[in-house]
Amino acid sequence: MTLIKSISGIRGTIGGQTGENLTPLDAVKFAAAYGTWLKSQSENKKLTVVIGRDARISGEMIQNLVASTLVGLGINVIDLGLSTTPTVEIAVPLEKADGGIILTASHNPKQWNALKLLNDKGEFLNGEEGKKILAIAESENFDFAEVDDLGETVINDSYVDIHIDEVLDLPLVDAEKIKEAKFKVVVDGVNSSGGVVIPKLLKELGVEVVELYCEPNGRFPHNPEPLKEHLTDICKLVVEEKADLGIVVDPDVDRLAFISNDGEMFGEEYTLVACADYVLGKTKGNTVSNMSSSRALRDVTEKHGGTYEASAVGEVNVVTLMKENNAIIGGEGNGGIIYPESHYGRDALVGVALFLTHLAEKGMTVQELRASYPSYFMSKKKITLTPELDVDAILVEMEKRYADENITTIDGVKIDFPENWVHLRKSNTEPIIRIYTEAKSQEEADTLADKFIAEIEAVAAL
Repeated sequence: MTLIKSISGIRGTIGGQTGENLTPLDAVKFAAAYGTWLKSQSENKKLTVVIGRDARISGEMIQNLVASTLVGLGINVIDLGLSTTPTVEIAVPLEKADGGIILTASHNPKQWNALKLLNDKGEFLNGEEGKKILAIAESENFDFAEVDDLGETVINDSYVDIHIDEVLDLPLVDAEKIKEAKFKVVVDGVNSSGGVVIPKLLKELGVEVVELYCEPNGRFPHNPEPLKEHLTDICKLVVEEKADLGIVVDPDVDRLAFISNDGEMFGEEYTLVACADYVLGKTKGNTVSNMSSSRALRDVTEKHGGTYEASAVGEVNVVTLMKENNAIIGGEGNGGIIYPESHYGRDALVGVALFLTHLAEKGMTVQELRASYPSYFMSKKKITLTPELDVDAILVEMEKRYADENITTIDGVKIDFPENWVHLRKSNTEPIIRIYTEAKSQEEADTLADKFIAEIEAVAAL
């Protein structure tokens, strides 16, 4: 059981001891800290916060606790109910709200939940803001409202439809072209919000939908992280249904993966590559992804005459660099598409619409589209942390060992070799060290990852 406090919010497992897990008391404390911080930013006006949740079993409980805490601080709440992370992100500015909270642990298994915190633009808080909230939570210096000053809660369940309409209205989304293509698509919604939202969007686009695990009951039928080893059912069903492709989202619908028409993974990394290829082909500009993402985005960007830059891992870091670099599309190699024409947040709905327009225009199969891109292969492995592991010391030692190579240390240690790379970093969302590698073959990528895992274990044993 674990509780992870970070600048991006609080995440933990349900049940157990206060301060060690995400218990009701911890949820109240961190909601109070966020509300207190918001009040410190305002000029004595009545504040409003938008709240939404994914379909986790614990979601309604945590949402009720968080909403009631904000009301107790004198803050009004707009409750979107069952929603998605990008839907809450677009609702905050549309409602002229002062902030937002999404109750979701994203790709983590069902025993996890989290409070993801947004600013008044509907974007994740930066590191400085996150530290202030953690300090307030630590001090428990809360000042709750008197009875006449309590906040109010308004239920608004229209935002999924508003979000879909916003996606359909994007200039580079061609709904007519998609309808003409007569696509047949299998959707794995991992029994969360995506099981409602993605089929609804696809039907608006005239797509024939085959639903798999689209009942939003929070009982995830497989590990919800959209990686190949978790997606055998949809890969099989795409072939059985003779579908054009499969679409997979995580529980809060900010990550997006495709299955090719042959039942093989399109590659989570290539979600952003394909969408960027389409957008850059229509609009000249630059791109950004995090430093754990594929070199293929750099290749595609340069093909279109743009500039590619890599940020530290984390959506807020990608967004910051996108703004600095005037990037017209960016995101993370985990299937997260950030398209500023819509909003500065990872959005699977936007990714689906851009990808299908691109596919319809190309007039090729998903398998053929994937073959048209530079071929890189990634290995994504992890080492579970134990209390005695000194991660920082391990990373310093690895940096020393490879000092003669091209090394970047803005986020863990990334070592760029001429033909491949490895990125070692402590996760912000799980008690693990992530080991990401990329090479020209899967075997080479896996071998490189295993080599570094062995080295890290040897260093830890010293």
